[in-house]
Amino acid sequence: MRFCDVIGNASVAKMLSSMADSGRVAHAMLLYENEGCGALALALAYVQYLNCSNPSNGDSCGKCPSCNQISKLIHPDVHFVFPVNKGPKSSDEKPTSESYLKYWRELAVADPYFTEADLQRAIGIESKNGLIAVAEAKSIINKLSLASVADGYKAVIFYLPEKMNQETANRLLKMVEEPPEKTVFLFITHAPEKVLQTIFSRCQSVRVMPLSKEEAAQVAALKPERDSEEENVYMDIFSDLMRGIVSRDLMTTLECGESMAALDSREKQKAFCTFASECIRKIFMVQQNLHQISGVGDHEQEFYAEMAKKCPKGFCVKAVANIEKVASMIDRNVNSKILFCDLVNRMFLNI
Repeated sequence: MRFCDVIGNASVAKMLSSMADSGRVAHAMLLYENEGCGALALALAYVQYLNCSNPSNGDSCGKCPSCNQISKLIHPDVHFVFPVNKGPKSSDEKPTSESYLKYWRELAVADPYFTEADLQRAIGIESKNGLIAVAEAKSIINKLSLASVADGYKAVIFYLPEKMNQETANRLLKMVEEPPEKTVFLFITHAPEKVLQTIFSRCQSVRVMPLSKEEAAQVAALKPERDSEEENVYMDIFSDLMRGIVSRDLMTTLECGESMAALDSREKQKAFCTFASECIRKIFMVQQNLHQISGVGDHEQEFYAEMAKKCPKGFCVKAVANIEKVASMIDRNVNSKILFCDLVNRMFLNI
């Protein structure tokens, strides 16, 4: 992955290349993004630039042995950590990222803008919460204690450090604070407020901005067809919910809550929450007459115009807060029927 291949966030790419050029390479960085906005792509491009034999004009060459290895995610000095759990694609009793590395590579090479739900599907743990357990810390410490294979930077890319427990963070703390020479940690988070403070405080934080409508369309073109099918299901549920709410049809509203709870995995339920939050954002943008940046497609304009007109001032802010609370509670294994019933009730009362 070269910087020129990254969709969006050109200013962040320029900042990362300038950091490398100046020699002021931070030993630990936290890239925080809205899900799927390119933090992983930027991290990979940055590590490739740091290790490129022939960089020029603020980008890696894409042709040297190091670039070839990193582009395929097989560089021996670049390590990946991501949330895992037991599943049918690994026979390990205590699986780590290494147990699923083949599937991670296949997913990230094909689509570095993947979502957490995409990752869960790829490694076969859709019905479980992924975790970064202490075994990961032991594995990374062992890897970094060895001399680098190539004469460049060693890198550890942590995807979703908010899934790391306290014991894991404690094991890693000294290594993150005082890493071996020419070693960088890159943490990619969708919820910086959930990253343990001991890790967060030792990182240079970088905001990866949301994509524009055109950039989002480029990213969407990378996605497999099933994502579109899932979004159609989510849109059906959301549109039925909103029409039930604004028409004061409590029975339809409650039925939509049942449909949310019936989504067949926690990751799909969380994906729906993300989708619904984005839809509420569109309603808010239309209410503010910010049509050009709302992201509303031509075929959606009638629906969002109707909702923007019928939803009172303040509804969108309260709705998003309630949806985000549900998403966080799903991670805690709270009963989904209770969560979504409570959500639609709150939205019904706030209209």
